[in-house]
Amino acid sequence: MAIIEAQEITKVYRLGDIDLNALNGVSLRIEKGEFVAVMGPSGSGKSTFMNILGCLDKPTNGNYFLENIDIGDLNRDELAAIRNKKIGFIFQGFNLLPRTSAIENVELPMLYDGISLKERRQRAMASLKSVGLEGREDHHPNQLSDGQQQRVAIARALVNDAPIILADEPTGNLDSKTSADIMELFVKLNTKSKITIILVTHETDIAAYSKRIIKFLDGRIISDEQKKRL
Repeated sequence: MAIIEAQEITKVYRLGDIDLNALNGVSLRIEKGEFVAVMGPSGSGKSTFMNILGCLDKPTNGNYFLENIDIGDLNRDELAAIRNKKIGFIFQGFNLLPRTSAIENVELPMLYDGISLKERRQRAMASLKSVGLEGREDHHPNQLSDGQQQRVAIARALVNDAPIILADEPTGNLDSKTSADIMELFVKLNTKSKITIILVTHETDIAAYSKRIIKFLDGRIISDEQKKRL
């Protein structure tokens, strides 16, 4: 079953008197439980495409369906609700609140749903445990290594049981050993928890952990390859 379907998506940005075509007729299907790496040089359209997949932007033309929901029909509040329930975001810079403990950072997505403090705490603890950070819940980001901070970010992405993780260069600030540890965690989440993972990376060794590599150039998909995981 397709969890994501893009149909002839275009995205045009107006810059003064000039139209910039960031995406030019992109179509693809991503099935539930896939692990996909998205690659391409700067300006290739991959970031624009990920913003649309993450319901942070809408296509100029074409249709985007997320679990059979036509995203183009949704207003701003409905898009925010979809992001909170369906998608966990992970970024290169971790995006943690510096004066907030690990467990409080993980609780953030639940604040918008009116979930009680007791349930928030229980779910956040379970999420931190799932990424190997049991016992670090009261540590602040400056008391954690870069790898541990990224694990907090992953725990935050998981806490609402979102079926999709969008990861934008999640190992970009990490050394090679820590990068491998984080990618092994992604593999575990994909294989054991059946979470659909879509990961943007410039690094071929990171993309090798995926089962499918999609490459962008000049706003188009130039290759879409199924592969064996590293």
